[in-house]
Amino acid sequence: MSIIIQGIQFDEKSSYLTGSRLAPPLIRKALNSGALNMFAENGISIEDLTIDDKGDFEIKGYFDIEHITKNHLDENKKILTLGGDHSITFPIIKAHFEKYPKLDILQIDAHCDLYDEFEGDKYSHACPFARIMENGYATRLVQVGIRTLTTHQAEQANKFGVEIHQMRNLDLSKIQKFENPLYITLDLDGIDPAFAPGVSHHEPGGLTSRQVIDLIHNLDAEVIGADIVEYNPTKDLHDMTAFLAAKLMKEILVKMG
Repeated sequence: MSIIIQGIQFDEKSSYLTGSRLAPPLIRKALNSGALNMFAENGISIEDLTIDDKGDFEIKGYFDIEHITKNHLDENKKILTLGGDHSITFPIIKAHFEKYPKLDILQIDAHCDLYDEFEGDKYSHACPFARIMENGYATRLVQVGIRTLTTHQAEQANKFGVEIHQMRNLDLSKIQKFENPLYITLDLDGIDPAFAPGVSHHEPGGLTSRQVIDLIHNLDAEVIGADIVEYNPTKDLHDMTAFLAAKLMKEILVKMG
């Protein structure tokens, strides 16, 4: 199946710093800079895939993200989204629900993003997975890289049956098999700041870039969609995070293909 790339330039739901709206064109710039080739590590080039890059969309209304995504899904293609803050995942998944009523989600993240509301906003980037789970848009939610678990979010995870794999006792071999179509949502702050300095929330003790690549490689699942979110270029160092995002983009695209 063909894959659409859409850039969602939206960071109005960020609780701390803005800047992730600037990310999509800079991830593309890194990918096409000439410093990288187009091959994933398994020897497949993304140039051998059928990819339709729709470009970047400046978002005025939050739920415009759902309509843009639905229009692209109507082309009967998979979608990889470049964000953007993590709030964009809720309207994206909402758009997927009609086509994939049984959907598993793999979330790579430092944070659970399960708050019922944050700073008075139920659509904050701290809340998308509460909205997804309460609406039944995911059958299974697996979170990897978590290292900021609060009492409220632990209660939310228990309420919604979320599977949390915290960094303090992480075993990646337990995260491979998914029975339903799988959506990958990759928050770059799930990766340790040593590897991904260009994020708004520096949370030490995270995943290595190698661990994330290996996790993607070892998935036993049909990956039907993905997003890469929370790259904040205003915090980056020598474009390290842009190049990491581009690398992960290649690996995910090949896994989707």
